[in-house]
Amino acid sequence: MNIILGGTGQVGSAVARALLRRGEPVTVVVRHPYKAEDLRRSGAEIAVADIGDAAGLRAVFRAGSRAFLLVPNGDPAGDADRHQRLYVDAIIEALAGSGLEKVVAASTYGARPGGPCGDLTVLYGFEEKLRAMPVQAVINRAAYYMSNWSGMAGSVLAEGVLPSFFPEGFSLPMVAPEDVGEAAARRLVDEAGDTDMGYVEGPRAYTPRDVADAFSDVTGRPVVVNVIPRESWEEVFVQSGFSQATAQSYACMTSAVLDGSMETPRNPARGTTELRDYIRRALGSAPDNSGRNGAS
Repeated sequence: MNIILGGTGQVGSAVARALLRRGEPVTVVVRHPYKAEDLRRSGAEIAVADIGDAAGLRAVFRAGSRAFLLVPNGDPAGDADRHQRLYVDAIIEALAGSGLEKVVAASTYGARPGGPCGDLTVLYGFEEKLRAMPVQAVINRAAYYMSNWSGMAGSVLAEGVLPSFFPEGFSLPMVAPEDVGEAAARRLVDEAGDTDMGYVEGPRAYTPRDVADAFSDVTGRPVVVNVIPRESWEEVFVQSGFSQATAQSYACMTSAVLDGSMETPRNPARGTTELRDYIRRALGSAPDNSGRNGAS
């Protein structure tokens, strides 16, 4: 049995569906069962547990042999980094004595040690703790999520404006959540014992101008890029409902992307989803304002 954390999110559900297509048994872990009803109809089993509850999560893990691990976003209105670290600690505690033989964990390009810097430091700590566990731990670092742009759909649709923290011509690797899920599913079922760090990107890099053009093609209206100056980043995050601590952390993460400190792997796994296709699908569903630079 494959246990999937974050099974109702974009990445977790993609992992679950990719495994189900392969005929693999799947249990998705959820807090609210009704959110996973479509997965249940597709053949998945449902386990109700809070990822922050180590004992309850361990009980779910004991029913499986492999698991996909994803650290949920913290509450941006509070201290998101601290919340995420609590999730990390609960997952690691739940793994102890779980009997799982293999886990695949979602991480992000640029994961690094240090003080609060969003997913970059939280997920690096998660990676290090997983490596210290007596379980085969496989880590996939993902490029910038295309879903980060979905949260801008409201501004695009209402005003024809795409807010961006990056210059209009700034090129960066991006990836669709479904391609991250597919890559994780492949490594879950792989029997080769490969534990090398994995990297996942889309077909090519894109710029904010490319994103605006994709929105324009899909909506049939012009879309301009509004670049937010670096000195205004924290203020913009706070105006969006972030606490000051979370705003500082996310500004640090955004700076790491813009300043070129993210890694450039030589042979990443490449998904097949083009940005325009992702935007088209995203506009047909609720926006995902995850705010993440990598893992979702």
